[in-house]
Amino acid sequence: MMSLCRNLAVLLLFLIASPLPHSHLFTHATSTTARATRPRIIFLTGIGSEGDNGDDDYDYEKPTVPTQVVKSVQNPLVHQAPKLCHYDFCLENQEPCDQISAKTGCLCPGVSGGDQPPHSPRIQELVPITRGGDRGKIEIRWCAPCSVVTGYKVVIEGGEVLEFEDVSRRGLVRSMEVGTNVCVEAVNGAGHSIPSDFSCMRYEHPESSDHKLLAGIIGGGVALLLVIIIAAVVLWKHQMRKKAKRDSANGLGNPSYSTEGTL
Repeated sequence: MMSLCRNLAVLLLFLIASPLPHSHLFTHATSTTARATRPRIIFLTGIGSEGDNGDDDYDYEKPTVPTQVVKSVQNPLVHQAPKLCHYDFCLENQEPCDQISAKTGCLCPGVSGGDQPPHSPRIQELVPITRGGDRGKIEIRWCAPCSVVTGYKVVIEGGEVLEFEDVSRRGLVRSMEVGTNVCVEAVNGAGHSIPSDFSCMRYEHPESSDHKLLAGIIGGGVALLLVIIIAAVVLWKHQMRKKAKRDSANGLGNPSYSTEGTL
C-alpha cells in the first residue's frame, strides 16, 4: 500500500514538473485567441487590384503594380463641332469660300468639283425697275449652287442669252412681256447646269402703287354711288307710301259726307 501511494505521488510530481504539455496547451490557446481577435489589414494597391487575398496573416510585401492602367485623361481637349464659313450663296461679289477657309480654317459647304457640270442655281425673283436710267428693265436675282462656277448665263424665252461673271448674283435684262420664261444657268469648264423648276421663273408684272390707288378710288366711287342710289330708292318708296295713305284717308271722308246730306 505504501508502495502504491509512493508511485502515484511520483507520477503526479512528474506530470506537474513536465513543461511540454502545459507549454503546448498554452501556445495553442494563445494562437487561437490571436487569430480570433487580430484585425484584418487590406492593402489598396490601385484600380483593379484586391487588398484581401484570403490569407489571415499580415502581408507586408510591397503592393503590386496593376498590369493595366486606365487612361482616364487621354484626350484633355473637348471635341468641338466644326465651324462653318460665313458664306452667303445669294450675296454678290463675295470672296470665294475656299479662300475664306484657307485664312480662318473654317469649313465650306460641300461642293462638286470643277471636273463636273455645276448644279442649277436658284432664281429668287424678277423685279421691274421703275426709276432711274434703267427704268423699264427687269432685274433678275439668283443664288449660287454648291458647285465650282466660272460664270452664269441668263436665258430668256425667245432665244436671248446674257452672260455674267461668277461673282454676280443679279443682272439687268430688257423689258419683257408678262408670262415670259427666264432661266439662270451656272457654267464651268465641264459644262453648264440643267434648267430646273427652281432655276427658272415666269415674269409676272406686279401692280404698281398708282394702279392700286386708282383701283381704290374707282371702287370707292362705285360704292358711294350705290349707297346714294339705294338711299334714293328707299326715300322714294317712303314718300309714295305716305302719299297713298293720305289719298286713302281723303277718299273715305267724302262718301260719308254725301250720305249725311241725303238723309
